[in-house]
Amino acid sequence: MAEKTETGRIIRSLSGFYEVRLPQGVLTCKARGILRKGGQPPLTGDLVEVTRQGEKGMVEAILPRKNSFVRPAVANVDGLVIFAANVNPITEPFLIDRVAAIAGNKGVECILCVNKTDLDQALDLCRIYTQAGFRVIPTSAQTGAGVEELRQALQGKLTAFTGNSGVGKSSILNRLLPELALPTGEVSEKLGRGRHTTRHVELFTLDPETFVMDTPGFSSFDTDQMDVILKENLQYAFPDFAPYLGTCQFHDCSHRKEPGCAVRAAAEQGRIQPTRYDSYLRLYEKAAQYKEWEHK
Repeated sequence: MAEKTETGRIIRSLSGFYEVRLPQGVLTCKARGILRKGGQPPLTGDLVEVTRQGEKGMVEAILPRKNSFVRPAVANVDGLVIFAANVNPITEPFLIDRVAAIAGNKGVECILCVNKTDLDQALDLCRIYTQAGFRVIPTSAQTGAGVEELRQALQGKLTAFTGNSGVGKSSILNRLLPELALPTGEVSEKLGRGRHTTRHVELFTLDPETFVMDTPGFSSFDTDQMDVILKENLQYAFPDFAPYLGTCQFHDCSHRKEPGCAVRAAAEQGRIQPTRYDSYLRLYEKAAQYKEWEHK
């Protein structure tokens, strides 16, 4: 007789164990070796089929994903909230742009949460990304400013929090769900970056229809571990480029050195922010080195 399977969602993964939320409660599982060794290990957010083996369980299959990310390692999200700050640790715009481009390439909604505004209002950062077409929510974990606006933006969705270490993701989540009392870390004065206090991805329930994943912070050294966007698709991952696409002199314009490039002209005239255009150039160079056939 075949074992009975149940369907649930992975809410936490750590050291080869997966906590799966089922209608009857949470079951701790391991994954079949074929899943772990087949290049598609289970991720937090996955819908999975499990079988019970005493008090433990086994992940037998991963149901089809609507999306997945390498970093943060999550699946089936409706949106990403990228956390940034203009005070220790200062967020490099390239980090924001790379994560936002990856999300855009996957068709995932992206919000920029500018935190620590009690210390620095980060007006330039807010202006750059508002002009680029993003929803920007200034917040402060210390005062609670912006937290209710963020709560409303999360309503009815499964959203992953991401951003550089020490920027305050867990602190804001503690504001949204005070009973969590998640550990938070201080920023290293010497290094100017946060210490990793979140070491795994975990899904939390804000209400019966709203879910948030807290994820480990990253640094500029981690960007090579993120998803790669094919160079021909990169232009579409920058929403601020959209008004100018299709109006360049050459139909296959890469928006770098070609004459008559409408995107480059917009950047030179300030209609596209210089930091955004610089990030595009950096990402294009990285994408140009990517050989798709090597990763199939």
